[in-house]
Amino acid sequence: MLVLTRKKDEAIRIGEDILIKVVAVDKNTVRLGIEAPKELSILREELYEAIREENRKATAKPNESLLADLKEQLSRT
Repeated sequence: MLVLTRKKDEAIRIGEDILIKVVAVDKNTVRLGIEAPKELSILREELYEAIREENRKATAKPNESLLADLKEQLSRT
């Protein structure tokens, strides 16, 4: 991991297309501005992890007892 120190209004550049600028610094908060191509997805880490977990659950092997219950309910109708 690369660790950099930046002050307000200073920035770092990733490649030619991505600029990350320190917009504000408070006691426990840093506000960053990110300039990047629109086709590039930018997510907060906690949101990325939540989406990843939901995708994992959606592709997991189905619970056999839930499928049996659903089959029984459908056969009643």
